[in-house]
Amino acid sequence: MTIEPEILKHEESISFALRALYHSRGYCPYRMSKFEEYELYVKNKDFLLSPEVITFTDTNGKLMALKPDVTLSIVRSSRPAPGQVQKLYYDENVFRVSETSRRFREIRQAGLECLGAVDERCVAEVLTLALESLRLISGNYRLCVSLLGVVEDLLNGLKLEGDARRAVLRCMGEKNPHELRAVCESAGVKPGDALRLERLTLCGGSPRDALAELKAIGCPEAELNNLARLDAALPPEAEGRVILDFSVLGDMRYYNGIAFQGFVPGVPSSVLSGGSYDRLLQRMGKPGSGIGFACYLDKLERLEEVRGNA
Repeated sequence: MTIEPEILKHEESISFALRALYHSRGYCPYRMSKFEEYELYVKNKDFLLSPEVITFTDTNGKLMALKPDVTLSIVRSSRPAPGQVQKLYYDENVFRVSETSRRFREIRQAGLECLGAVDERCVAEVLTLALESLRLISGNYRLCVSLLGVVEDLLNGLKLEGDARRAVLRCMGEKNPHELRAVCESAGVKPGDALRLERLTLCGGSPRDALAELKAIGCPEAELNNLARLDAALPPEAEGRVILDFSVLGDMRYYNGIAFQGFVPGVPSSVLSGGSYDRLLQRMGKPGSGIGFACYLDKLERLEEVRGNA
């Protein structure tokens, strides 16, 4: 049976295209039930985009939850062979509070995860697939990438902890250099070190163009070399599409290495989000590393509305 494209919603067409893309690159489909034991989300609430979870009591008395997230379930069930990478993709509905309505919604998302012996080639492959996913969503797109190791190294060197560290990260996430200066002053950070934080917050542009600024800020040589290798591994069509942006942070209790978000015109927030989450695996007692991303298909409704009104 052939499905005519005109009878599909935009997000349905994108969903089919994304699944075909991931399957063509050797990723296997992951299927999950609609609910999981609530305990999984209690232990990892900080990892969720929204802390609110719909719960119910099963017939055996266990407290269950309608799934608000796919990655946690994949990590929990993952069993990559030693020295191997388990590559999975999904197209699933999750249940969480919408960013716009602030009410519970059934939200469709598609994405992929790599778990196990993840190396630099895997990271480059995932970023390339993120770029190709954005291209399927819109002809005009950008991928904002952050190096969490750079941020963590600088904060650790300044011995910023507790409320001061959280305030600095919040200012960086908001790209608010003015409040950042005030936070640093109240925390006793030296003016020169505060300036380094401000320069890192405002550092942007292509990875290649940002290398000189990052070196001047005093970023570790290993991080600079990682960035240079990553830039060299990306496809030519990534030129002008990948932007370094240190406001993309995620929760550094779970994420490490690299974090990224994808944007398209017509949608005010990211339509794609991902990163490396080795610390999540460690927290859940899993060996190896992990990296992946999700495309938020529910946000494409707004993109379709914009196109319809154009």
